[in-house]
Amino acid sequence: MLADLFGYDKFTEITKEFEIRSTYCDLAVKVGSDVRYLIEAKAIGVALKENHIKQAVDYASNKGIDWVVLTNGVVWQVYKVHFKKPVDKSLVCEIDILTANPRDPHVIECLANLTREGFTPSSMDTFYQRQQVTSRFALASLLLTEKVLKTVRRELRKVAPKLKIDIRALEETIRDEVLKREVVESDEAKQAAKFIRRASKAASKAKMKKIGIISTSHQAQNSADSHDSQQLDSSNSQPKC
Repeated sequence: MLADLFGYDKFTEITKEFEIRSTYCDLAVKVGSDVRYLIEAKAIGVALKENHIKQAVDYASNKGIDWVVLTNGVVWQVYKVHFKKPVDKSLVCEIDILTANPRDPHVIECLANLTREGFTPSSMDTFYQRQQVTSRFALASLLLTEKVLKTVRRELRKVAPKLKIDIRALEETIRDEVLKREVVESDEAKQAAKFIRRASKAASKAKMKKIGIISTSHQAQNSADSHDSQQLDSSNSQPKC
């Protein structure tokens, strides 16, 4: 598949038993000097398990590689590795080759990003960000944020102006009666909540930084205008011949 479908040269770009600190990962896809991703390959009849994922991620973290593929030939799982303490990972996509719809945009984008022609660090990061933001776990987490809850409460007040709605009670109703437990209590949900919080903080910092830059620019401009005005006043006060 790597050679015939993804376009890699089987002799120069697909390395077998890739050595990482005296241990070996099953496969590495390497173009030139850049290792694009590692592959932990299991037999076609073996179900993919958590310990398989951990093994592959450990390999990647030891080598500083961002992307890991875990596959038994039929099911393909693509993971993004997060280099922090402890090392963590996020499932970006999972595809069953035998049942996947070849016209599904998600399937096309996921597999296309793994090909020799389609893979770039930026394309993979963009795909990861899109999957994170639009996943059901991220959307559920976003629905439970303070800003969205306040918006929902405001819209409800339009329907029933005299109704008093406690925002915490509203949150509890959405969490327990509207959303499925899976999207608010699973490990994926916890990861999505962390992602939303990090993204929100990063956006806030960027906004404050932008405001600070604009404010500093205005202060500098005002200072320059004031200096020019003082020079003009000084020039006008000089005795004329």
